[in-house]
Amino acid sequence: MAIATASSIEQLLGAKAESLLGFKNPKISRERLHVPGPDFIDRVYAASDRNVRVLTNLHRIFFTGRLSGTGYLSILPVDQGIEHSGGASFAKNPDYFDGENIVKLAVEGGCNAVASTFGVLGSVARKYAHRIPFIVKINHNELLTFPNKFDQVLFGTVREAYDMGAAALGATIYFGSEQSDRQILEISRAFAEAHELGMATVLWCYLRNPAFKKDKDYHLAADLTGQANHLGVTIQADIIKQKLPENNGGYEALNMGNSSYGKFDKRIYTELTSDHPIDLTRYQVANCYMGRAGLINSGGASGANDFEEAAVTAVVNKRAGGTGLISGRKAFQRPMADGVKLLNTIQDVYLSKDISVA
Repeated sequence: MAIATASSIEQLLGAKAESLLGFKNPKISRERLHVPGPDFIDRVYAASDRNVRVLTNLHRIFFTGRLSGTGYLSILPVDQGIEHSGGASFAKNPDYFDGENIVKLAVEGGCNAVASTFGVLGSVARKYAHRIPFIVKINHNELLTFPNKFDQVLFGTVREAYDMGAAALGATIYFGSEQSDRQILEISRAFAEAHELGMATVLWCYLRNPAFKKDKDYHLAADLTGQANHLGVTIQADIIKQKLPENNGGYEALNMGNSSYGKFDKRIYTELTSDHPIDLTRYQVANCYMGRAGLINSGGASGANDFEEAAVTAVVNKRAGGTGLISGRKAFQRPMADGVKLLNTIQDVYLSKDISVA
């Protein structure tokens, strides 16, 4: 399949092209990072305490699909049947109530891996587990309890994921929530068992606390999401999934008046970041041990400008030193051919030699 040209990617970026492609002076220099590349497993992961079986599964993930051997990842995540409810997620395309179509989209879209639930992946494991790496999502937030509560609860065991041939275990922690301590304990234990069995680990490092919404939604702040990433790599996540930052100053906002929250240094905002999206995302990468754990940003909800938004997110992530994108709704909430095209658009950014780490 032909790779999109730099000019076609620039066209998708529109008015943001000059700012994103011309950015040259990040606050944290490229030389401080462990940047993705074909030798990333040998250069970075192999120096860790991960056993040979984990390294083998990381190799499977990094050497599958259109981005095989580049050091970058394009992952299709579809756990929305639980997280956002099946009806709300699949009404636009009811074919995806059948989990096989989720896996087919990942295969035909040239993804490195597919991330989904025990039920979805287990229902087709014998047909597909050897064809594309499975990332089994072990916990979810169900939305049927009334009133809705926001908590991540375990839906299966690490052994079940191993027995279906999964290459990696995925999980979410709602950092900042009342339930975060329990989730940290549960997932750190699950990740330790996953590593012992030879599976890689992928952590959705999401923030969840009503107090984070003030004058802005600081769930998307670079400083707070960066710290969530730092907690995630502390429990040895191999890959961190995080939302693209849209603002900064969460610690400052939550320390106004007589309140006291966390610990921060004003140099975060002057010496380590600027207001440029690549700088904000680089701070997320920095909190992943300067890139020793790969940062993949999420693609976000589907809307009217999915292709443009996907290209922007991919360029920001790549130029910031990130490892790729994990994009679901933009791909599966449309006909499969268009979903494949959307995934290929993301991959083309990482395949382009004209777009490099800033």
